[in-house]
Amino acid sequence: MGLDEDALDYHRSDPPGKIEISTTKPTNTQRDLSLAYSPGVAAPCRAIDKDPTEAYTYTTKGNMVGVVSNGTAVLGLGDIGAQASKPVMEGKGVLFKRFADIDVFDIELDETDPAEFADSVARMEPTFGGINLEDIKAPECIEIEEYLREAMDIPVFHDDQHGTAIISGAALLNACEIAGKDLEDIEVTFAGAGAAATATARFYDSLGVKKANITMCDIDGIVTEARAADGDPHEYVAPFAADRPEGSLAEAMEGADVFVGLSAGGIVDEDMVRSMADDPIVFAMANPEPEIGYERAKAARDDTVIMATGRSDYPNQVNNVLGFPFIFRGALDVRATEINEAMKVAAAEALADLAKRDVPDAVVKAYGDQPLQFGPEYIIPKPLDPRVLFELSGAVAEAAMESGVAREELDLEEYREELEARLGKSREMMRVVLNKAKSDPKRLVLAEGDDPKMIRAAYQLVEQDIAHPVLIGDKRAIWEQAADLGLDFDPEIVDPTTDELDPYADRLYELRQRNGVTRREAAGMVHDGNYLASVMVEVGDADAMLTGLTNHYPTALRPPLQVVGTADDSDYAAGVYMLTFRNRVVFVADATVNQAPDADVLEEVATHTADLARQFNVDPRVALLSYSDFGTVDNEGTRKPREAARRLRENPGVDFPVDGEMQADTAVVEEMLTGDYDFSELQEPANVLVFPNLEAGNIAYKLLQRLGGAEAIGPMLVGMDKPVHVLQRGDEVKDIVNLASVAVVDAQ
Repeated sequence: MGLDEDALDYHRSDPPGKIEISTTKPTNTQRDLSLAYSPGVAAPCRAIDKDPTEAYTYTTKGNMVGVVSNGTAVLGLGDIGAQASKPVMEGKGVLFKRFADIDVFDIELDETDPAEFADSVARMEPTFGGINLEDIKAPECIEIEEYLREAMDIPVFHDDQHGTAIISGAALLNACEIAGKDLEDIEVTFAGAGAAATATARFYDSLGVKKANITMCDIDGIVTEARAADGDPHEYVAPFAADRPEGSLAEAMEGADVFVGLSAGGIVDEDMVRSMADDPIVFAMANPEPEIGYERAKAARDDTVIMATGRSDYPNQVNNVLGFPFIFRGALDVRATEINEAMKVAAAEALADLAKRDVPDAVVKAYGDQPLQFGPEYIIPKPLDPRVLFELSGAVAEAAMESGVAREELDLEEYREELEARLGKSREMMRVVLNKAKSDPKRLVLAEGDDPKMIRAAYQLVEQDIAHPVLIGDKRAIWEQAADLGLDFDPEIVDPTTDELDPYADRLYELRQRNGVTRREAAGMVHDGNYLASVMVEVGDADAMLTGLTNHYPTALRPPLQVVGTADDSDYAAGVYMLTFRNRVVFVADATVNQAPDADVLEEVATHTADLARQFNVDPRVALLSYSDFGTVDNEGTRKPREAARRLRENPGVDFPVDGEMQADTAVVEEMLTGDYDFSELQEPANVLVFPNLEAGNIAYKLLQRLGGAEAIGPMLVGMDKPVHVLQRGDEVKDIVNLASVAVVDAQ
């Protein structure tokens, strides 16, 4: 099947279309329905009647955008009418929800008269927190937006104009930096004089490009002052009419630093690119065929051609999804009255800045493992980069507050955390630990310090002030890799090939001499990063350590167990995963260390895991799991968790509710706990699940992660004398940073 056939099948599969309405409150009982509708619904109605701003408190208005079109300029399809535009408007709603958690009603109005259309939209203000105008032909779209911005007291944004302007503006900022060009000096040539082109030219002016240095061309060539005086083309192009003789696009591109294509495919050739200034910037954004193809533009010259298109199959895609969801998110959250120029500039600058930062591994994988590092082939972030939400939306909200169009004042640090929480429960939970780590960063030794992921993680730990990383590895190799990765930092490195390690060898020999280790062997062992890191932690030269990225878990765990050992009040270590669901968090133990634990091990693991939960500000409720409920089966296997639970309940030092043995569904379903088993010590579902053996714990966490949609953080090692955590082979940089944060909090 071709793309068209696949798309038709995609849209018609049951249920047809791409969006639906879902409820956000329970509707299971008669009381639920009486609250949702009559008679209870009268209460919020009266409250809003008394104070209209209460609509933001009691309804979806504050998170609802109307995507409105009349279908007069749909993609490259032209004037296909309101109803035929509906798949596009539904798609816009999908993007709003997917990227910024904003709800949408798509509104297709069968009205081509600009005044009538605008009046119809204005009348919908009570319904929405913002209006996104879409696919309306020029110049009517400009007139409609201008009218609605004046008439409505909520943000109105025509994405076809401003989205391209903002995203390409971010690309322009970085392209000029890479090419060594100053915004105020560059000469810019536009191909196209429609709504997107004029809005982009105005926005470039806001960024610092001189209006006099912008040359705009339409199908008839250069837009000159003489043509503008004759009313050709429309009035919105007139501010960019050039004081020069008429000429062709080719003549306009001669000596230009920047070409911006918002017109038609194939209108630019290699000679035109060769005629531009040194290290030219070419934004060929016509879709699906750009004004000049990527390969042709790059091959046209020997110097650096910084190229962007509207296509996803080439670097530097100018895609409006990088803008509108996040701009509206920030605008809605401060209840802005409009989206003004300051907010647009803040959005572009935030995007430009984000492109200079290390890219998450998940984003790299999503784009086929292609290199994503700031430079000519990467001047704007990718739409799937989750950081765009809190970087761009936060910048927009801040600009709205500073420019006086916000009706709500936000604490920007708290707001950033709220935005991160929208990305998933795991981000929300990790933010708790990250904030604790930042309050008192500790020295963290990374045993595999010459691995590129470890180097990138160390950079992020320094950049975010989470820890003071110490890398173990070859200094020269680490410095070279950091430079190749574009990381501007000078990490602390312990190099086993050149640094003095005798004190560490002496201490290792002292610890292990009665376990068959000679002094000569100890001297060799400290050249192993795992042993060296373990001894550094044991003697206090580091507060915590991470390892395991390039070794099997048992191999990585063995040195710290031998050298650091378990805590004075502990005999066993255990591996714990935190699993986050949309509205629930559970800690799963033991999933990595103890194969066949007895009651002593289960008791200790439960206590350690409860302590770990508190690091995440979670009040632990512990269940000892089995395949029986409270004695329904009596054998050696069920007695172990039952005995461990009894000891914990009878221990006066245990300050958390705990019970067992019980089946997994009994532990997590409130109705079962409070119904058949109302005698249980657990009055609410358990959030710490202690499994009867390693197989059960490991299988359960992986099934919950893969089939249950849980996000997993860990494994986190508990019970050690000093903070040691063992990564899984293949973990991403964000996993390393997360576990490093846990280690720092342990050390605190």
